[in-house]
Amino acid sequence: MSPERIYAALTSGVMKSVGDTLSDEDRLRVAESVSGQLMGAGQAGDASAMPNRCTSNPPLKGIEGANWNGWGNGLANHRFQSAADAGLTATSVKNLQLKWAFGYPGGTSAFGQPSVVAGRVFVGTDTGYVYSLDAKTGCVYWSYRTGTGVRNAMTVGPIHSPGHAYAVYFGDLKAVAYAIDAQTGVEIWKRRVEDNFATRVTAAPALYEGRLYVPISAWEGFQARATDYACCTAVGSVSALDANTGKVIWKTYTIPGRPKPTHKNSRGVQQYAPAGVPIWNTPTIDAKRRAVYVGTGDASTFPAPPTADSILALDLKSGKVRWSKQIYPDDSYIVGCDGEGYTENCPSKVGPDWDIPMSPMLRDLPGGRTLIVFGTKPGDVFALDADKQGAAVWHTNAVSETAVAEALRAKGAENRGPMWGGAMDEHFAYFGLNAGGVAAMSLADGQRVWHVPLNATPEIKITHSAAATVIPGVVFIGGSDGRLWAISSDDGKTLWHYDSARRYDDTVNAVPAHGGSFMSSGPTVAGGMLFVGSGYGVVTGTPGNVLLAFSVD
Repeated sequence: MSPERIYAALTSGVMKSVGDTLSDEDRLRVAESVSGQLMGAGQAGDASAMPNRCTSNPPLKGIEGANWNGWGNGLANHRFQSAADAGLTATSVKNLQLKWAFGYPGGTSAFGQPSVVAGRVFVGTDTGYVYSLDAKTGCVYWSYRTGTGVRNAMTVGPIHSPGHAYAVYFGDLKAVAYAIDAQTGVEIWKRRVEDNFATRVTAAPALYEGRLYVPISAWEGFQARATDYACCTAVGSVSALDANTGKVIWKTYTIPGRPKPTHKNSRGVQQYAPAGVPIWNTPTIDAKRRAVYVGTGDASTFPAPPTADSILALDLKSGKVRWSKQIYPDDSYIVGCDGEGYTENCPSKVGPDWDIPMSPMLRDLPGGRTLIVFGTKPGDVFALDADKQGAAVWHTNAVSETAVAEALRAKGAENRGPMWGGAMDEHFAYFGLNAGGVAAMSLADGQRVWHVPLNATPEIKITHSAAATVIPGVVFIGGSDGRLWAISSDDGKTLWHYDSARRYDDTVNAVPAHGGSFMSSGPTVAGGMLFVGSGYGVVTGTPGNVLLAFSVD
């Protein structure tokens, strides 16, 4: 049901007896929470209601060219764009100017990363709409509405289905995966990947050889400490779907065995375990070793299983766990359980909440060694050997010298390190930091080559937890203050910046919009243009509802 319909039921319909016990504000909140959609985002968000409809919709004859397809722009999740496909250089980025802005009607969090394929931008929104726009002009080809928000990046690929050539693949915040026609926006199939009500698809699925690899996370940890809640039953997983039909080929949970009843709390509410270990990141495909890698989060019950805060290597064909490498043991965590917020639902030993939130990055080095590189919330950066069951090659810290970082961790230091995504070229890995700024790490030995705080200071707490993006000579990163940066990949010196946290009254679709924080997805670069959504208001940050497109002409 739409939020408007639920609100009407609570106000004057069949649920009025319940609605009468609530304030009007609470009825609005219930309607939006139950529907997973925002009030007022219905018809206004449909492309048919917009003044900037494209005058034609020429056939997609192919999807090759200067693209940024999916989350990491490739199976290895490097978040790297070549010079030829970027169409931008370290010299030209200083001339970037806003070319067009597109407002999301009713939106409050522009957290969907835009993908650029065949000259079109495909992007999801918190209102549940998916849009196809012309990259050069921002005119809208079509819209498709899901039943809830779409946080992840779109992946475009071929599909073998009568009447369809290319599909846009993605997932939503009710754990439903979709394939819609890239040309028309017509639904081809959708599949509920996980039945647990608290699960969701946060990260983009990965597409490879006719299979769609869908990661599952959960929001259960935000609610579970309340003693009227049956904690906990949501478990992370990866499912391999037939990309042509949506049929589930295999599913692998991050915890062996299903949650079982353990005891009842003092309010008589049944408790369950084990649970948690969500996957917040896009799977990384290792075609050579026929493996898929994911990073996992913490457990929501105690004790934490050995797969929590780990890198898992799954077999591409069967989903069988080949190996797992745990980075932080004993991390059982529920939001609010630390300090005075502790309840009997909380883990008996509350962990530090040190997930592996970002996608692992795969890199072949000279000499034949293949590294799996990733960062963690406390700032640790690891390189694992893909041919030696994830054995550590090097380990350092992007925020502090390792000895200092270890001392901080021993004191229960806050999450200061990388969050949603690093980027990588042939020599260095680049990480935005929750503590502020960007660090470059040598792939050869893990040493920190440079670190720049940007505009973050001890007095001004600005995070750069959004995903980084790199082209030859340039690293792009956004901050919680709404400022977008282009810095030199050689030394971190500023090449360009733009303050996006402002009003946009001249959007191409005539929707009043506002920019805000960058705190999750990163910019995408293709064909001489840069695209980014501004405004993140999920837990913290300044809300926003605008997609920005920059070019040098």
